[in-house]
Amino acid sequence: MISKMTDFINFLNPLLAGLRVFLKPFQIDERGCFDDYSYLCKGLTKIQVEYFIYNSITRPMLAVISPSKTQDFNRIDLTTYTQTRQIKESEVLIEILKSKTQDDIAELMSISEKLAILNFERFQTFKTPFTLANAKQALLAFKGDVYTGIDAFSLDADDLAFAQTSLRMLSGLYGVVRPLDLIAPYRLEMGTRLKTTKGKNLYEFWGDKISKVLNKDESKTLINLASNEYFKGIDKQALNAKIINIAFKELKNDKYKIIGIYAKRARGLMVNYMIKNRLTTPESLKAFDSEGYQFKPELSDSTTWVFTRD
Repeated sequence: MISKMTDFINFLNPLLAGLRVFLKPFQIDERGCFDDYSYLCKGLTKIQVEYFIYNSITRPMLAVISPSKTQDFNRIDLTTYTQTRQIKESEVLIEILKSKTQDDIAELMSISEKLAILNFERFQTFKTPFTLANAKQALLAFKGDVYTGIDAFSLDADDLAFAQTSLRMLSGLYGVVRPLDLIAPYRLEMGTRLKTTKGKNLYEFWGDKISKVLNKDESKTLINLASNEYFKGIDKQALNAKIINIAFKELKNDKYKIIGIYAKRARGLMVNYMIKNRLTTPESLKAFDSEGYQFKPELSDSTTWVFTRD
C-alpha cells in the first residue's frame, strides 16, 4: 500500500504543479479556502484542497451505491461537510410525508408500529438547513453490509476528499448524495409508492432529476454498485456517462451465483479499494482482489463485469 501511495504521489505532484499555475489567480490560502470549496477550510490542508479540485476537474469515473435503512447519528469529530444538492426536492417529499398519520406511514412502508412512530416523528421534526447539530455526513451515517465493507471510519482526510469526487449514494429522499453531504435521519426507500404531483411513486417523482445531477459531475463512466431498486431511479436515457454494472458471485454447487449478503459487502469492499488506491479508471477496478474476489473476463462483457470467489 505504501509503495502504491508513493507512486501515486510521484504521479500527482507534477500534475498539481501545473494545476497550481491554473489556480494561482484564485489564491488558495494555507487553510485551503477557495471560492465554492470554502467548506473545505474546516480541517483540510492546502494540498488536499488542490487535489480535491484536480479530481473535480478530471472526474473520469464515478461509483454509485445504495443507502442503508440502518443509520447511526451519534456525534463525531469531523467538521468538514457539504449540503445535499437536491434539498428542494427533499422538502417537497417531506411536506407530503408530514401530512401522513402513523398508520399511513406503517402501511406505506410496510413497517411495524414502532418504526412507524419513529419515522412519523422524524418527518414532523425535519428541519433545514442541516447543521452538525441535527444531521451527519452521509458516508458516516449509513450502516449495513455495504457500509461495513467501505469501513468509512478507516478513511483519513485525503481518502474522504477523494471519495467526495468519486462516490455517490442514491436516496429516495435526498436524490444524489455525496459522502460529506449532511443528511438527517430518515426512512424512505426508492421503491416506495408515495404519490406526488409527479406520479404514483418515487421513480416518477425523481424522473430525470437524478441523472441531471450526475451529469453535472461530468464523469465519463458510471460504476454501478447499487441495488436494482436504487439504480432504477436513474434515467438511463438522460445520463451522459457510460454504465458499467458490477456483479459479485460465489461458487456454490459448482455454479457461480449472486448471494445477497455477500454481494452487498463486496460492493463496499470495492468502494474502499477504489478510494484507498485512488482509482480513476474503470480498467483499474479489474485488479480488485479483496477477500478473495477476482475479475472473471470469461463471465463478463462490455457492460457487466463479474467478480467471483471460490
